[in-house]
Amino acid sequence: MTPIQRKIARHKSLDRFFAFEGLTVMIVALLVLLALVGQLMFDGLTRLSWQFLTSFPSRFPAQAGIVSAWVGTILVMLVTALAAIPLGVGAAIYLEEYAPNNWATELIEINIANLAGVPSIVYGLMALGLLVYQFHLGQSFLTAGLTLGMLILPMVIIATREAIRSVPPYVREAAYALGATKWQTVRDHVVPYSMGSILTGMILALSRAVGETAPLITVGALSFIAFLPHPPWQEAFPFVSFEWLFDPFTVMPIQMFNWVSRPQEEFHVNAAAAGLILLAMTLAMNAVAIVIRARFRKRIHW
Repeated sequence: MTPIQRKIARHKSLDRFFAFEGLTVMIVALLVLLALVGQLMFDGLTRLSWQFLTSFPSRFPAQAGIVSAWVGTILVMLVTALAAIPLGVGAAIYLEEYAPNNWATELIEINIANLAGVPSIVYGLMALGLLVYQFHLGQSFLTAGLTLGMLILPMVIIATREAIRSVPPYVREAAYALGATKWQTVRDHVVPYSMGSILTGMILALSRAVGETAPLITVGALSFIAFLPHPPWQEAFPFVSFEWLFDPFTVMPIQMFNWVSRPQEEFHVNAAAAGLILLAMTLAMNAVAIVIRARFRKRIHW
């Protein structure tokens, strides 16, 4: 065997070793995850019922439910999406398509990348000082949604920019050759072709926000709410009410934290059942992201 053949054989052996090592680590991680989910299901499945989903929290474990928590989670996620997604997508389009290549743009890009790695508690402290104390928005759905919106905004910008970069250059060149303006090219070609990846990034960012606890505790999330917020509609004109934005709130992670911190074993079972609901919500959001990405990819033929 020549030296080159020995070197090739050694490299192939290393490749097989690293492939085996990676497979082993993946299997161990999956087994640990399955064990944790299995324990959660074992503890919480017996508590899942329609009564659990439609009841308010109570000091009696058998009567306690999560209706205020899951309604609050949905409303907070709605405010978060409305606050972060338009701003994030717009900022990404500007940075990728319009921003000049100078030191200011580079500084903005560095700050966005750094903000994506900042611990969530820092956003909670910033929101506490700015939204609660400075703007006097109180401990409300609006404060919670804006806080989580600031948290996921860098992720939305980064995901959208990566999606826009994946559009081949000849798509833009063909649009310019046919007389399209810069905005027409971005609006009619670049954004539609990258929409699948953009929506996937949005949903994945929201799926991270749905499980956040630290920033919401910081801005004043309540652990016991025995009422629902005001409805988003009204009988008189304009038939839409925003009074619910300033109502006190709680979310699923806060309710779970409250139950886990109690000494009674029955409350721990309630927390496990709530964890299953939250896990199902997160998996549903990720499934929606996968379906959206697949549908948009089928429509695109390069």
